[in-house]
Amino acid sequence: MGVSHMLEHMVFKGTSRRSAREIALSLETLGGSLDAYTSREHTVYQARVLDEHLTEATDVIADLLFRPALRPTDLALERKVILEEISMVDDTPDDLVFEIHNAELWGEHPYGYSILGTRETVSSLGTRELLALHERAYTPPQIVVAASGSIDHDDLIAMLRSTGWDAIAPGDQTAMTSSAPDVVPPHRKHIEREGAQTHVVYGSRAIPHGDERRYALGLVSTLLGGGMSSRLFQRVREDLGLAYAISTFQSLHVDTGVHGVYVATGPDTAADAMGVIEAELTDVATNGLPDAEIESGKQQLRGQITLSMESVSSRMYRAASPELYGEPFRSLDEVLDRVQGITLDEVRAVCAEFFAPEGQTVVSLGPDK
Repeated sequence: MGVSHMLEHMVFKGTSRRSAREIALSLETLGGSLDAYTSREHTVYQARVLDEHLTEATDVIADLLFRPALRPTDLALERKVILEEISMVDDTPDDLVFEIHNAELWGEHPYGYSILGTRETVSSLGTRELLALHERAYTPPQIVVAASGSIDHDDLIAMLRSTGWDAIAPGDQTAMTSSAPDVVPPHRKHIEREGAQTHVVYGSRAIPHGDERRYALGLVSTLLGGGMSSRLFQRVREDLGLAYAISTFQSLHVDTGVHGVYVATGPDTAADAMGVIEAELTDVATNGLPDAEIESGKQQLRGQITLSMESVSSRMYRAASPELYGEPFRSLDEVLDRVQGITLDEVRAVCAEFFAPEGQTVVSLGPDK
């Protein structure tokens, strides 16, 4: 637990060609940026540079991916940094409650692991584990390269070749997979902790990323808690003043997913807020959504998707996603048409299957029950 995130940190500590400082300076001195993050299924390394600096960007990322030094002395220092990162999450209840909810929802499956690891696992990981993961995962068959902006596909391929990407041995070409998680029955858990608020997450297992029902699920999630006009925002915050922050969320993986509701409220109003949330979930699960609301939601979702494509980074992620999940690429027009084509029956089906309150695992974090 935490080894993928630790490896992501360690590649920035130096390679066979660059020191940590030289890596930091490599693109920043050109006005660009270099960054990375680890999610539950992928580790991402990304650079943003002027198009004239594409060679430098591909060379630096190749250095990070294929030639990290992974020295024990660097690991001893970076371990301290990661332990501080864990402490930061522990001090941030709106992050911590999601970590706890994941563990409750997925049980012993890796989806329930903390991406950062725990103090115990981070303290026990060594260079042997990092080298083993690097040898297994950081090979061409496991890597997707995506780019967006002022760039030509053939130019990108030529640049990758010129900076040594095609000289890397393929390594183990077996796809990295894990077994599907066992079902953990819905349940409730409260963690007592001092603070001015109680943080609550309702969530249940949902559908894989490639499931066509994700469009209907996203539509219902948007209408329920996706903005100021949503049902939960209007009822819990605007009508009753029970919370400042309330929203829905969803995260879809290659073989399953999770969706739910998050609220932060005062300890004395937590029970009332939860009662309203459960009433809304019951209404949606039992009655679905009216036609007019669905049509309004389609327009909202189409607008959000279109506006998100104004970001160069969003276009890059959109290019990578079909490859990462083994799905066909859809143009923006195709996606918008699919959203517009969501049927009443599709909405009613996902409402009934995924939104009933008795099907939710509920985690609360705050002063008392």
